[in-house]
Amino acid sequence: MRKNRVMTTRLFACVFAIILSISHSIRADEVPLTTQIQRLTMDTALTVAQVTIEKCRGEGVNVAVTVVDRGGDVQIILRDTLAMDLTIEISRQKAYTAMSFNTPTSQLADRFSSPFSVGKVKGVLMSAGGVPINAGGTIIGGIGVSGAPSGETDELCAQAGLDAILDDLEMSL
Repeated sequence: MRKNRVMTTRLFACVFAIILSISHSIRADEVPLTTQIQRLTMDTALTVAQVTIEKCRGEGVNVAVTVVDRGGDVQIILRDTLAMDLTIEISRQKAYTAMSFNTPTSQLADRFSSPFSVGKVKGVLMSAGGVPINAGGTIIGGIGVSGAPSGETDELCAQAGLDAILDDLEMSL
């Protein structure tokens, strides 16, 4: 009788181990345990920022530019010589907003005008001057610019920074 109980226990343990193994492998095949998130290299983010600054200088303005990654974390901030220090935070918020909504911030300016809208969330700035960085159908980050007399000029400069890397970025994915 004791021998039967030991064999039953061993059989149960083996069956349980097999079931556990099968269920684990099915879950692992159906649902990935990690995801890959594309990020700009530091050199690429720096190129975006430098081209953006040069475009704004060509427009006769000194600005700050911020490039954020997919998580909204700052990768690069550049502030031109005569840009006010306030432009740093504004450019960061524009970059974050463009990345978060995956749309140029100029398209968001009038979209959330109610007092209860998303536009009232701290760190979100619905003002022209931010563009998302998209490649291969994936949002990779955002570019924000502040310091020009108009948000349209800020956004024109940000777009120039994006255009400088977009073809290479698309080809790399």
